[in-house]
Amino acid sequence: MSELDILAVNAKDNENSMNRLINKYENFILKRASSAARRYISKSDDEWSVAMAAFTDAIRNYFPEKGSFLNFAELIIRRRIIDYVRSKSRYAPEILVKPSLFESSPEEEGDYSMQSEIAEKVSSGENNSLRMEIYLINEVFSEYGFSFMDLADYSPKAEKTKRACAKAVAFMIKNPILTSEMKIKRKLPLNLIEKNAKVSRKLLERHRKYIVAAVEIISGDYPYLSDYMRYIREELEK
Repeated sequence: MSELDILAVNAKDNENSMNRLINKYENFILKRASSAARRYISKSDDEWSVAMAAFTDAIRNYFPEKGSFLNFAELIIRRRIIDYVRSKSRYAPEILVKPSLFESSPEEEGDYSMQSEIAEKVSSGENNSLRMEIYLINEVFSEYGFSFMDLADYSPKAEKTKRACAKAVAFMIKNPILTSEMKIKRKLPLNLIEKNAKVSRKLLERHRKYIVAAVEIISGDYPYLSDYMRYIREELEK
């Protein structure tokens, strides 16, 4: 056992030792909570209380045969945060998905388009995982100053525009440092994209929110939403 594992075992029945361990690993708790929630978590968020309670329970229920204490604590925190987010999403306001959100317009694919399918699944509750992804990504978008519903107004409609946006998104995804900086600064590097992806500045500015959203979705853990961005995945495979 590592020194930390021993400390965790000893802290189980010692409140003072438990509190010291919790205080020492506050940053760990916050980072794991943020990772599970897919957004930055601070001590002012409800998720902090959930994560701290999970870490406390991890100490109380830890045994050496369960492996590394930190791995065990991370598992407990992740499960609790996901359960909490899911419980919130059940009571969250209905998120309407406009038909023009992702790929082609209804005129291009008929009444039952990809977008219509998303809207139907979300509104009917047929796919709770998709609903949760939309809820989670909407939290991310709020940090940039827009919402999931806003995307319909900034999504590309013409085939040429969609391909240009796909090039911009692909450039960002293929440059993880730029993607990381975008997520930290909440700002799209327009000059670099214009120069390297050969996409006009005017188009980038007009569809900035959509490009940001696509980068966040594809670079994150949103398999259901990513599945509706086929033309961007095709660009990434070139």
